[in-house]
Amino acid sequence: MSIHSSASPDFTHLNGLLEPASPAEIIRWAATTYAPNLALTCSFSGASGMVLLDVMLRVNRDIPVLVLDTDVLFDETYSLIDTVERHYGIAVQRIRPTITLDQQAAQHGPDLYAHDPDRCCAIRKVEPLARALKPYAAWMTALRRDQSSTRASTPVVAWNSKHSLVKICPLATWTERDIWRYINEHDVPYNPLLNQGYTSIGCHTCTSHPLNGDPRSGRWAGFAKTECGLHG
Repeated sequence: MSIHSSASPDFTHLNGLLEPASPAEIIRWAATTYAPNLALTCSFSGASGMVLLDVMLRVNRDIPVLVLDTDVLFDETYSLIDTVERHYGIAVQRIRPTITLDQQAAQHGPDLYAHDPDRCCAIRKVEPLARALKPYAAWMTALRRDQSSTRASTPVVAWNSKHSLVKICPLATWTERDIWRYINEHDVPYNPLLNQGYTSIGCHTCTSHPLNGDPRSGRWAGFAKTECGLHG
């Protein structure tokens, strides 16, 4: 398959084979199949992303690691990126929006996140991701089925028509308990905000503590919005 193929391959059989595989085995398959046209995105906010990063680096250290730097991440998130670069000896590729916060305010008014969070996410997350993924044929993320109802059917491998590439979720079958067991066993660095009651972390402007037991309810408070559009 070419990098920008318009085909929509059927991964049903492949998912059946990979469903019982370990994350390391899935990553090894992905690297063999798609590298060097394979990238991993990590938000450096959730625990799952840190586990996926650690597993990947034990399998293959040549896969690029991308982070969407919206210019309004938490200080703790920026510090974790620096810590990870030192800890693993890697260089994380920071993907930035095409306009600054001042330019965004001039075009759309101040505090766009407060009155049109979808547009804010489109400018600072969705467009940068689309631009960053253009050179690649496959993309690995840390989505898990138990994270939310919208992710409950996440396959291990799927065709992502939005970006015209293969989307791979090596941790799809893992649970929150699996994630924290791995972190504790392997001393994986993670965002300290997770120790302060945050369960889903994005930009500091749009993240608060969760409500009603829903781990994503702390995102975009006051809006009927639980996803930023990256995985739609």
